[in-house]
Amino acid sequence: MAAPTLQQSSFLLANLKADATTKPLHQRCQDLVKIIDDYPAKELHSIFPWLVESVFGSLDGIIAGWNLRLLHSRSNEYNIVMDFLNPSGPMMKLVYKLQAEEYKYEIPVNYLPGPVKACIQEGVLPDCPLFHNKLQFPLSGLLTLNLALNPFEFFMFNFAYCLITPKNYPQGQHGSSTDSAYFVLVDTYLKYFLPSEGSVPPSPFSDSRGSVTAPSPRSSSVSFAGYGVHSPSLLKHHIFHQPSVNADPAAQEIWRSETLLQMFVEVWLHHYSLEMYQKLQSPQVKLALLQYRLSMSSMPCQPHAPPGSGTLHTYQEPFTPTEEHVLVVRLLVKHLHAFSNSLKPEQLSSSPSEQLSVPLFCRVVVQRFVQQKLYLFLQHCFSHWPLDASFRAVLETWLSYIQPWRYTGEKTNPQPDQNRTVPDKWESFVQENLLMYTKLFQVFLNRAVRTDLVNAKNALMVFRVAKVFAQPNLSEMIQKGEQLFLEPEHVLHHRQPRGYLTPSQGGSYLSSRQKVVTDMVFRVKSHVYALEGQDCQYKQMFGTELRGAVMKLIQIIAQARQTAKRISDHSNEVAANSSFLSWFGLGSSDLNNTFSGAEPEDSGECLKKTHEFLDRALENLCQIFKLNQGQLTQLISNLGSSQDDGNCKQLPDCIQGENGLILTDLGRRQIINGLRRFDIQYQGDPELQPIRSYENALLVRLLYRLSSLLNDRFGAHMNALCSRPDFLGRLGRHYLTDPDSTTRLKHSPISRRTLDGNRQPRLSLRPLASYRTILLLLLFYMFGALLSFGPVSSTLLILTGGFLYGLLMTLFGDKLKTH
Repeated sequence: MAAPTLQQSSFLLANLKADATTKPLHQRCQDLVKIIDDYPAKELHSIFPWLVESVFGSLDGIIAGWNLRLLHSRSNEYNIVMDFLNPSGPMMKLVYKLQAEEYKYEIPVNYLPGPVKACIQEGVLPDCPLFHNKLQFPLSGLLTLNLALNPFEFFMFNFAYCLITPKNYPQGQHGSSTDSAYFVLVDTYLKYFLPSEGSVPPSPFSDSRGSVTAPSPRSSSVSFAGYGVHSPSLLKHHIFHQPSVNADPAAQEIWRSETLLQMFVEVWLHHYSLEMYQKLQSPQVKLALLQYRLSMSSMPCQPHAPPGSGTLHTYQEPFTPTEEHVLVVRLLVKHLHAFSNSLKPEQLSSSPSEQLSVPLFCRVVVQRFVQQKLYLFLQHCFSHWPLDASFRAVLETWLSYIQPWRYTGEKTNPQPDQNRTVPDKWESFVQENLLMYTKLFQVFLNRAVRTDLVNAKNALMVFRVAKVFAQPNLSEMIQKGEQLFLEPEHVLHHRQPRGYLTPSQGGSYLSSRQKVVTDMVFRVKSHVYALEGQDCQYKQMFGTELRGAVMKLIQIIAQARQTAKRISDHSNEVAANSSFLSWFGLGSSDLNNTFSGAEPEDSGECLKKTHEFLDRALENLCQIFKLNQGQLTQLISNLGSSQDDGNCKQLPDCIQGENGLILTDLGRRQIINGLRRFDIQYQGDPELQPIRSYENALLVRLLYRLSSLLNDRFGAHMNALCSRPDFLGRLGRHYLTDPDSTTRLKHSPISRRTLDGNRQPRLSLRPLASYRTILLLLLFYMFGALLSFGPVSSTLLILTGGFLYGLLMTLFGDKLKTH
């Protein structure tokens, strides 16, 4: 029977692969629905890996799959894909159908996140229980380790990995939108498997034997050194801990929620550098690694070591998260807060069976499982993200995590954000996430002082952070957490368990208040040591050093406000001059004279927003750090008096190097904030400048060819004329050379050589292509027609007037310049 079944399965897979290249998506989905309903699990088992790969793409990124990250609601295939991959759709029915038969599917360890892969290759079980008892060692040796996952785990791993797999998307397309099919599916799965209201839904599918049960724990195929102290479950009451699987039907469904959360967190957040990996190795892990190596060395016949065993030099994982990656992580953070806050007080005292019927991940789940990985993820993004407006996605992810009170679902009276006090019940959350507030705020300060705050988008980010930390009661909670961490070591040792003995059991006679304080000190210290190590040098958020950094930021904010005002005033002047009169030469139309730093988004209404954001950011920073308003006003006024218009025209702070001027750090900040600038001018061939909006492109090209022809033909005569020291030579230089060439500023060596070649005498006809010149000529010819002058006579008058103007400028030009 096995041979016909295998032959039928291979025939089915061959047909599906052939249809994938010929049939449209909606027809293929219809065929798959029929196959999933009609065929037994034995035959579906062989097509499942191929189907998952064809939907989500291959793990190496070569096969793109259905391109869920590029599929938007505007597409005709969007609804088809969403119906097929819905938590109650055909694809999940296939997963549950295979789950009932306990099939296993292998994932190479090489595709796991870098820290997990390095940990396994070092011979130590990862901290996450998701990877326990799943390692498969091939008979050929340990060169290729695999992870055996059940169908639900295999499906969720490929779905999560789809986000971080580098794809070869068509040019001009990238997945970063929150309305893509992938983003919506993540939201759908989170709401279905981790509902903030109600209980975990039971499996909508069942086979002839009843509902789908959770995977049973298996014995490990190899003796791996591990922690031995961590519970294999994140839940208070996991199905593995129950005496009978059939004791409560709802218990059979909780494992799906746990698997989903573990898979998302491990695949999306468990990435950091080699240095951080080595830093985070606890003494228990190092001891387990040493024991494992000793046991391997004592074996009479040692097997081949896995690649990278005994060394960390192979741990090279380039971690460059995309904006889309960060947006999905923020979605996960927001949902975890809403899900954790769905725990009602009356549910805490309910029976275990009742707790199993509702999705209870206590807040300790976020603290012990998500916190560390998210902290490292955000810290990496803060340090390596470009200094542009795309950082807003990272910033909002951080602000979402440190404000869990925004996702409680409580209907309170709407209050202005400035008056919204943080409830006291969140004090423990702030203390147990202290570094999320203090350390990341310090890293953000380092970014803010290097950012162009004249840009409204960057100014908005500074305002957002200041607004969040200025919430009443929050700064007091942070200060109290820092005081608890700085308590002397007379409290319990950080490795001592949190359970306390009563006096009759040998415990100390501490008062209940002392026990509470001791427990709070323990929680804060264990949090900081777990994320930063035992030898961390903690910098207080409200200490002297950070206060100085805040004052530096305030100074830069004040400078940015002045720059924004100066750009706004200059824009208003340019707008006033850019009237119809500028066509007659009364206004400047040269784009080279545009004010430096006036980007399209930094003009008009955006500059008003910049000024408003920076003003409110200053107010909030003063409120957070209790700054004296008088001193702040004096600081800003002193800054304003020192940054006058004359100072703005000076060069940025530089030092003289071998190849010219080199900017200092002060000079870079002056340029970023628009306080000083280099006088940048076009230094190439004036005839080859880009065609301006006030020029006729066809005339520019025609006149350039004509002038080039004349210059090539009479170039020697022009040089001879301009070389004469008499009056004719001066007259020739007036018409045939650039009068601004003698007023150039400093040039680089390369541009100086090119300028020497461009200063040769030559005829330039490009001014005739200007619409302003054309209009003036037409008006002059019309005026001549009114006076009964023909075109030839008008042309002669124009040439005569031009010659007389040049003659007068040659005779009296030097005297006019001196006056």
